[in-house]
Amino acid sequence: MSEAAPPPSTLPYPPIHEGKKFVVLSDWDGTITTHDSNDYMTDNYGFGKEKRRQLNIEVLEGKSTFRDTFHDDLASVAANGHTFEDCKEILRNNIHLDPGFKDFYSWCKAHDIPVIIVSSGMEPLIRAVLSKHVGEEAAKEIDIIANDVQIFPDGKWEIKFRHPSSGFGHDKSQAILPYRRLPQPPTLFFFGDGVSGEPISLPLSTPYSDSCFVSWNKDISAAKHADVLFVKTKDNGENDLATYCRREGIKHALFSNFFKVLPIVESIVDGRKTIDEVVE
Repeated sequence: MSEAAPPPSTLPYPPIHEGKKFVVLSDWDGTITTHDSNDYMTDNYGFGKEKRRQLNIEVLEGKSTFRDTFHDDLASVAANGHTFEDCKEILRNNIHLDPGFKDFYSWCKAHDIPVIIVSSGMEPLIRAVLSKHVGEEAAKEIDIIANDVQIFPDGKWEIKFRHPSSGFGHDKSQAILPYRRLPQPPTLFFFGDGVSGEPISLPLSTPYSDSCFVSWNKDISAAKHADVLFVKTKDNGENDLATYCRREGIKHALFSNFFKVLPIVESIVDGRKTIDEVVE
């Protein structure tokens, strides 16, 4: 059976890192950050948490798509008069990184391991937060594969989806598959916290969480193609990706922060441990 045609992208991709032995790809919201930045904006500066939850339920019920509800979430922030520059400043001041990410990134850079952020958010907002926490230089050099923003002459703005023909807005698997097709593919590490790419079979009576909602379009479509999948655990126990992986028999390793995961990655890179020894 032939491979399905990828959705056309409205945005360019960064060059493939050919010739590398290892490549790191990671989700952004809830994985590198401690809180989902888009939820933060919607809940506090858009139409609020209750409306966002209602729209997410419509996605779970198959009445809408992640792409359309996510567009409406962000449109509510713009409709309330917040410029895109306002949003950058809001997130710089309120969104924090996993405490171990900066050290993890520095170690990867020192060992010639590219780090690529793969996100359903907007690249300019991600770089704005990164610039505060890891510095301007690192924020510019880290590859980010995400959506973008369109700013109109009157100052209004809206999200520009990478894959507008996809119900997910951004098909993350398209960021990782080119590495799989290389003649000598690298070992791919993928870090995530949410499920995506296909619906979860939950009865409507199931008590679902905000993390389930925001993770709807996150990580499974890319994670299925990784060599080593790291799944971030949540303090509240709402670990949707871990639950999905156990159900589907996808091997993975749990981690709570990047301080804890760095020794594991080091052990694989230097050959002290095999992939099978760190995932289950």
